[in-house]
Amino acid sequence: MINVQSTTAAGQWTTFDWWPPVGWWPEAARDLLEPGPSASATFVLPPTASSVHCARSYAAGVLAAWGLSEPAENMELVVSELATNALRHGLRADDPCGLGPVHMSLVRRGRLVASAFADPGSSVPALRYSGLLDTGGLGLHIVDSLSLRWGWSALSPHGKIVWAVLS
Repeated sequence: MINVQSTTAAGQWTTFDWWPPVGWWPEAARDLLEPGPSASATFVLPPTASSVHCARSYAAGVLAAWGLSEPAENMELVVSELATNALRHGLRADDPCGLGPVHMSLVRRGRLVASAFADPGSSVPALRYSGLLDTGGLGLHIVDSLSLRWGWSALSPHGKIVWAVLS
């Protein structure tokens, strides 16, 4: 399922919008907002190995359609890390709520773009410091270094949304 919505007036949500809708913006990053066009694009990631590549390609295509080529390379890296985490930690077979889909959304507000991933998992994203021989654990460090701000929020009745804002 792919859905793209654009509007110049914030708050004009349609029945085609899912969480997060066009007017959504992370509460912890509201101070970054500035006037300008609003738009959103959403994508449902199937639980397959190719989903991370699809998410990166989708993000690059959406940013190109919005005329925002400057943040595209960094956004692809951030999307790759957030998609990997959502699929790896948000869709766990041992989690009774971890059977739903992962939703990816790009939300534009002026020159800022937030990438957001909603998953049904209960695990909390946290920066971790991996050892010298660890093969993973640096994803959120990449997100932290490339974004203006990132964070997460719990969703009701279960799940979470992890987001990052790029300029």
